Amino acid sequence: MPARFRRQRVLIVGCGDVGQRVARRLATRMQVMALTSDTERVEALRALGVRPLVGDLDQPPTLRRLAGLAHRVLHLAPPPSEGWAEPRTQALVRSLRRRSLPQSLVYGSTSGVYGDCQGGWVSESRALNPFTQRAIRRVQAEAWVRHLGRGSAGSLRASILRIPGIYAWDREGGTPRARLLKRTPVLAREDDVFTNHIHADDLARACLLALWRGRPQRAIHVSDDTDLRMGDYFDLAADLMGLPRPPRVPRRDAEDHLPLMLLSFMSESRRLSNTRMKKELRLKLLYPTVTEGLQAGISPA
Repeated sequence: MPARFRRQRVLIVGCGDVGQRVARRLATRMQVMALTSDTERVEALRALGVRPLVGDLDQPPTLRRLAGLAHRVLHLAPPPSEGWAEPRTQALVRSLRRRSLPQSLVYGSTSGVYGDCQGGWVSESRALNPFTQRAIRRVQAEAWVRHLGRGSAGSLRASILRIPGIYAWDREGGTPRARLLKRTPVLAREDDVFTNHIHADDLARACLLALWRGRPQRAIHVSDDTDLRMGDYFDLAADLMGLPRPPRVPRRDAEDHLPLMLLSFMSESRRLSNTRMKKELRLKLLYPTVTEGLQAGISPA
């Protein structure tokens, strides 16, 4: 066969910041395709060495060309912003199973599927307990991905990456700087919650490894080694950036100072174990903690 047909074909569904980081690592070695619903992004994707495919997860008929197209699929598209259902992943799954299935499907989910764990350490075997609509939508998406894997008779390895807060200096809104400048409060120490983090570059590398090393029907936490409460994270960032630390408020007063979305994040506390990520994906973190990741973007004086 001609070499162009022997090259592995990778499809990225949801080629935003992390998807583009993945694409840049792959484009010189194999054929990378990306689904986009925005025709204005076509030229930008081509500039990355990516073949754009125009289609919309909210319009299932536009997805028919995806069937049998790729050897490996990375699904990073978010669910709808409202409602309890997650029709986008359902539409993708139904499209993929119309013809020969890919060898692997990796879905980027969220650690929010566990709900509040009261600061305890969480492994991937913990029962899911989604508290918010957005987490419930993610649980539904995970179920569709697992359903496709189970029905493939072993021909497709379906893997789920449960992802916490993503940060990076070159990511839009990827550091606490803007929030620190606004002097947005954090919770008082006695009310504070544990949070988890992953640098966008390490997440992209985990996505790549999962496409080849992810085990069937396996969930994996993609989280670094940071063990900090949310307020301590913002204090650390402020110190590294030379900015004032944010004010602290007790939880009972937080509703008067913070938006509902932020309050929902402050209602869940957990610490993610990343043992499975290190053992199974064999990922060596470029930024083991947020200290290294934030320092990397600060120019020396």
